Amino acid sequence: MYNTILVVLGVAILGVAWLPSLLKKYPLSYPILFVGLGLLLFSLPLGLPDPDPVEFSTFATHLTEICVTVALTGTGLKIDKRFSLKAWRVPIMLVLVLMVLTIAGFVGLAWGVFGLPLASAVLLAATLAPTDPVLAGDVQVGEPGKGGEDNVRFALTGEAGLNDGLAFPFVYLGLALLPIAKESVADRLWHWAWMDMGYRVAMGLFAGWLAGKVLSYLIFDLPKRVSIRPNAYGFVALAVTLIAYGLTELVHGYGFLAVFVAAVTLRRHERSHEHQDEMHDFTDQLERLLIVVILILFGGAIAWGLFDHLTWRGAALGLLLLLVLRPLGGLLTLWGSRLGMGERLVVSFFGIRGIGSFFYLAFALDTRYFPQSRELWAITGFTVLVSIIMHGCLATPVMNWLDKRQGRLTEVELEEQEVREEEKRAVS
Repeated sequence: MYNTILVVLGVAILGVAWLPSLLKKYPLSYPILFVGLGLLLFSLPLGLPDPDPVEFSTFATHLTEICVTVALTGTGLKIDKRFSLKAWRVPIMLVLVLMVLTIAGFVGLAWGVFGLPLASAVLLAATLAPTDPVLAGDVQVGEPGKGGEDNVRFALTGEAGLNDGLAFPFVYLGLALLPIAKESVADRLWHWAWMDMGYRVAMGLFAGWLAGKVLSYLIFDLPKRVSIRPNAYGFVALAVTLIAYGLTELVHGYGFLAVFVAAVTLRRHERSHEHQDEMHDFTDQLERLLIVVILILFGGAIAWGLFDHLTWRGAALGLLLLLVLRPLGGLLTLWGSRLGMGERLVVSFFGIRGIGSFFYLAFALDTRYFPQSRELWAITGFTVLVSIIMHGCLATPVMNWLDKRQGRLTEVELEEQEVREEEKRAVS
């Protein structure tokens, strides 16, 4: 079995290095193929390990946690726009308004209409409300300093970076609503309000900013006296991820929020530093490696019966979230913003769900017992699968349409232009 796993990983890693460039011209994203690969492999008698996320919730929690954390660092490092409330108004609105509207609407449907218990409904809403920084690369900004930071891509990138930390209070709200013999509901909600909603958010923001400032000095200013080897900046990016996340969690803040804030702070300190690209590229490669493992296991979980507990109620909730709650809530949230109607439609539609949803659910179920755990996993898995297929197939044609509508070159055209310029420089 060990050698089989090595071969599978090797083929998958080779695929993730090759497929993104190959598929850029087509309405298909590589995550779809890796889920399919996992589904195929775990359907064969290869002796592969059990991919059940309920049985191995601790492993699922830590694997997805590392992936999201690395992705948040890469997301923060590739945003060129400096932070200010005015410049970041749209991403902030998407997090503080749209995400709350989505959670409220989802809870209303899951609990009030479909009869899911309140604690499970809140947990599921918190799990599925945040957009994903991992699988949304096709609709996010480009590499650091390379441009491609239009209103839509910036809004979706900033939203994905911020809401993976700010969804956590609602996960804790779902946990707080579970009955505990020694504590009243009022006491649990009071603790949730000041600790999970207040202190943890504030500490995540502050610790992320402080870590970004300190690490900026150590990485960019100190090497003027004590040098860092150029080929070590990838490890520096990993250090930023681990230090910001670990220290923030030690003081009970939200590590996801801190990692993203630290990366944005680091990016602002030395925007044109020659090693910004090395740090981003390293996190991007590490993120892709982790994505491969998680998507193959996801496909394997489907093959081994993840959807056995999926009911019409669960499928309806997932589809309503993706096709009604997110798009409608996005249009309401962005009403009156400076974005054009086409931009509002694209931002509202591309609420991609992914690895972050897996983490939140695995974390909650590893912390407390939910009687509906398998149904919750089935609903989450179904929603993520539909998002991967639907958004993955539409991302390239929709973003190309938007670029042409606004008079910009598409990503493929930009790459072709860069190749021609390199060829001219080589000839001259």
